[in-house]
Amino acid sequence: MKNNSRISKFKGAVLLAITASLSSYVMAQTAPSSADQGKQAYVINGCWGCHGFVGQGGIAGPKLAPDPKPIEYIDAFVRNTRGTMPPYSEKILSKKDLADIYTYLKSIPKGPDYKSIPLLN
Repeated sequence: MKNNSRISKFKGAVLLAITASLSSYVMAQTAPSSADQGKQAYVINGCWGCHGFVGQGGIAGPKLAPDPKPIEYIDAFVRNTRGTMPPYSEKILSKKDLADIYTYLKSIPKGPDYKSIPLLN
């Protein structure tokens, strides 16, 4: 019986953590995000060094734009990565800055189709 109680408490703690995380995200999303501020945060926090100035990716980091992954995925990855990219806590990169960076990445238009470039045909 004690084991089931521990599992229930663990499940409750996990559910509470997920709910708190989502609600703080919703609050950050209700404040209008800015592509201009996101571009500044992207540069200031060094994202460009691995992902390129327009999120095109590079040797050290994958492509982020256009069409970035959902904000929830990016938030979870940025906060908890264990790879070559260091994790960015909210003390380093606020939820507002991350939301602005996401807005910046979403604002980057797709490049032209290679078929529309005469030199490539």
